[in-house]
Amino acid sequence: MNTLDLSSADWRKSSHSGTSGGDCVEVAAVEGVVAVRDSKNPGRGAVGVTRSAFGALVRGLRG
Repeated sequence: MNTLDLSSADWRKSSHSGTSGGDCVEVAAVEGVVAVRDSKNPGRGAVGVTRSAFGALVRGLRG
């Protein structure tokens, strides 16, 4: 299992999240993958997925 270096990650949250927080995830492009973490608890770490897998997830959610 590889560990991602998230120290310089540029985390982004969906514009649909609003300003009240709520149940949101944040994403960042890191080391050729997309890192995904819980915005309410970023200290718990992140999961890295390939860009193609993340793209398929987004397309599925939009569909």
